[in-house]
Amino acid sequence: MATISTRSQPLQNHLYIYRGLSCNSLMADLCSDRTPLHEAAYQGRLLYVMSLIAQGFQVDTLTMDRVSPLHEACLGGHYACAKFLLDNGANAQAMSADGATPLFNSCISGSVACVRLLLQHGASIHTTHQLASPLHQAAKKGHRECLELLLSCGAQIDLELPDVGTPLYAACRAPAAECVKLLLHSGADVGSGCGQDSPLHGAVRAGEANVVELLLDFGAERACRNAEGKTPLDLSAPNSAVQFALQRKGPCSLSQLCRFCIRRSLGRPRLHRTSSLFLPHSIKNFLLYH
Repeated sequence: MATISTRSQPLQNHLYIYRGLSCNSLMADLCSDRTPLHEAAYQGRLLYVMSLIAQGFQVDTLTMDRVSPLHEACLGGHYACAKFLLDNGANAQAMSADGATPLFNSCISGSVACVRLLLQHGASIHTTHQLASPLHQAAKKGHRECLELLLSCGAQIDLELPDVGTPLYAACRAPAAECVKLLLHSGADVGSGCGQDSPLHGAVRAGEANVVELLLDFGAERACRNAEGKTPLDLSAPNSAVQFALQRKGPCSLSQLCRFCIRRSLGRPRLHRTSSLFLPHSIKNFLLYH
């Protein structure tokens, strides 16, 4: 029988390393608290899930680490199983011992359908745990559609978590270019990273020149220094594409400076209203990076 709850690895990895291994005497304690309902939900076996519930399995049966069948269905990205469990009373807000919720797990799997389903059942987009943030996880995993859906529901775009940073920083470190682009276009603060480490520092560490150029286009500060006193250029590998991207980018033009200033003045909540301003289309497109 497959094993292990979310406690077995840090949330940063969130891997079920023993899943699919046979149970033996040395792993008995690990295997004992995981039910057939958990495994059926993870595998997306809807008919088996329905049969087990009919036989008397409780829909919110928890492992020792408080992992529910709904957690498992969402981790596997199985919409039908998740919907059946929720329709039969599963707790959309269930939280495992390490802070993971079904919504968090849906952002790991990248299932937009599961994310939307959970939001319809009252799942909170806000985190009460320092590591288990659905928004950060979607950004880190590169699941753009999940990220877009969470942002449209009011998720905190610049929320900085200890050792994790902001969603933009997480996307830069991944690197997940499409998520970086979405966050920047949605008004994320290009300077907010993880402590004194900026998103640009994170992108340089990840070695992704395209992300570096994107951040610079949105006004990232090349001269900013982290806690070690190093600039992004200091962290770049010699003769790398990242180093060339940092070096060839000249000072911002007056039009770029005006764009940064106007976008800051509008603020993120009003950015979407730029298209309704009485301005030429070319200027509105310039302000929106279209």
